[in-house]
Amino acid sequence: MKVLIVEDEEALRKVLQEKMQNSGFETFAAKDGEEGWELAKSKNPDIVLLDLVLPKKSGFEVLSMIKQDPELKDIPVFILSNLAEDESLKKALQIGAEDYFIKSQHPINEIVEKVEDRLMGKSR
Repeated sequence: MKVLIVEDEEALRKVLQEKMQNSGFETFAAKDGEEGWELAKSKNPDIVLLDLVLPKKSGFEVLSMIKQDPELKDIPVFILSNLAEDESLKKALQIGAEDYFIKSQHPINEIVEKVEDRLMGKSR
């Protein structure tokens, strides 16, 4: 199972990557939205963990591009963000995000568990 992590905060990106790898997932990480989009297209991940506030392309842009691409549109996208207001949550879910985690309110282990739960039983 392949997990794409799109997060500009290096420390968080590395911890997420390490936790996902320890859970047996193959991971790819991007530090900005443009790189995240390129990796989504080239690696066809099973799930995407996507920050919203990113350099080059915003998470909203990347999410829209994934959901509009016929080959990628069915990939579940979990938003990881510090944006806690309802508007961001509603917009992300409206575009097609499957879940929304506010970084300060969700420990990394909980996010890893949600990814495991979502991908359990799914095979390509």
